[in-house]
Amino acid sequence: MAVILLYRTALRRHFQSLRQHLPSTRRPTSTTPPNKKKHQIPGHEETQIPVANNVPTLPFWQRLGPLTRLAQAYGRAQRARPWTTQLCSSLVIYLAADISAQSISGSDYDPKRTARSLTIGAISSIPSFEWFVFLSNNFNYTSKLLSLATKVVVNQVFYTPVFNSYFFGMQAFLSGDNFEEIVERIRRTVPTSMWNSLKLWPAVTAFSFAFIPLEYRSIFAGVIAVGWQTYLSFLNRLAEREEEEEGVGHVGHGKRAARVEEKVEGKGKEGVTVV
Repeated sequence: MAVILLYRTALRRHFQSLRQHLPSTRRPTSTTPPNKKKHQIPGHEETQIPVANNVPTLPFWQRLGPLTRLAQAYGRAQRARPWTTQLCSSLVIYLAADISAQSISGSDYDPKRTARSLTIGAISSIPSFEWFVFLSNNFNYTSKLLSLATKVVVNQVFYTPVFNSYFFGMQAFLSGDNFEEIVERIRRTVPTSMWNSLKLWPAVTAFSFAFIPLEYRSIFAGVIAVGWQTYLSFLNRLAEREEEEEGVGHVGHGKRAARVEEKVEGKGKEGVTVV
């Protein structure tokens, strides 16, 4: 019995020593996640298959069908031919604004006024576009809030008074007014228009620089400018009427006096006593 136990102990130790010297036959555990591919091309990252849960939702303005395609076509034209696109956009804006201003004035349609507005818009279109490109490329600080505030202030201090003076001065010049009358027109209209522009354009400028891409800023501002140019045209018409009533406008003091004399003479002929 003792011999058997000794024999079994010797065999057990012999098998344990053999097991230690034999190589392991177990398969190595893979560290690759189960959702990874077994073979990947070097230098190429794995792309995720688009499904309903991982496809990003397009912004609202990119899901408007024909309007989205029209806006994209405008953006391509603006990038390819910025000056031509800006000129055509300005003509459309000024045309719509003048027609709107004449419709709310209550007077008959005057094609000469429309021609003056189109001339003013055509001349100012390229300089205005280059001004806003300049603002886009400058005053870009680390703080976005500081950048927006600086752009808005610079635009209101430099661009607004120059453009408004140009608009009303050209309206008077194309109407045939002399230098003194042009200065009087600017004096009557520019301070009021600048004050009212503070209620609208700082917010429009800040929103445009913050959220609108460069190629779409002109069309965005153009939509707002239709209403603004309507207001400027209406304000210019009010100034014309005030000048006509006071004899300062294109009618002139001499013509107004001659018209009054003719009216008095006509009344005298009709037997009306003139004091």
